[in-house]
Order: sequence, then structure tokens, then C-alpha cells
Amino acid sequence: MSEPRIKAGLWVAAALRLGTVDNKPGMVIRKGDADAGGILVILRGRTGNMVLTQFRDAEGELAWMRATGPAPVPEDAADAYIAKQIRYDPDLWVLEFDAADYLPPFAGRLV
Repeated sequence: MSEPRIKAGLWVAAALRLGTVDNKPGMVIRKGDADAGGILVILRGRTGNMVLTQFRDAEGELAWMRATGPAPVPEDAADAYIAKQIRYDPDLWVLEFDAADYLPPFAGRLV
């Protein structure tokens, strides 16, 4: 049985609150569909940025993939990836967190 799905707007609000608690301030860069929008997360660190994309694995469990690869990338590479994804999904949310350790402030499996 899969976990209940939370509306995107509610999940975003909770993630931002967790960022504040974890000393990883965040902000909404792009507001998507409040009910069912997908979510991209930019983790900003000292040596570049990492973009995480949300997906459901084969069992329907929520997971996060390092969409720009295992290592931080320059800001223009992250921006290009995000722009491409927005062209495919205009309902997409984009969040940004200051995360020197490149780990999100919310719980989730990274793959």
C-alpha cells in the first residue's frame, strides 16, 4: 500500500519550515500547481548547485534523484536543467535551499 499523497503546496510549506529549523533557509523560486505540481529542489553550496527531482519508485514510494548528477554543477547548468523541465511541466514548483552539505532539510530517500 502506498503512502497518502500530500498536496504540493502543503508539502512545500512544510519543507520550507523544516529548512528554517535545520538552519538551511529556503525560498520558492517558482510556484507551481498547488494541488498536484511536481517539485524540483536546488541545493546551493560552496562549490556549486545540485538539483533534486521528486519521483515515485517502482513501489510507489517517494524518492529524490540527483538530477544534475552526483557532484555539484555551476549555476548556469542547474538553471538550464530547470528551464528544460519547466518546458515539459508548467505546473512544476522550484524550491531553493542554502545547504553547504548538499543534503535537503526534509526526510527522503536520495538515489
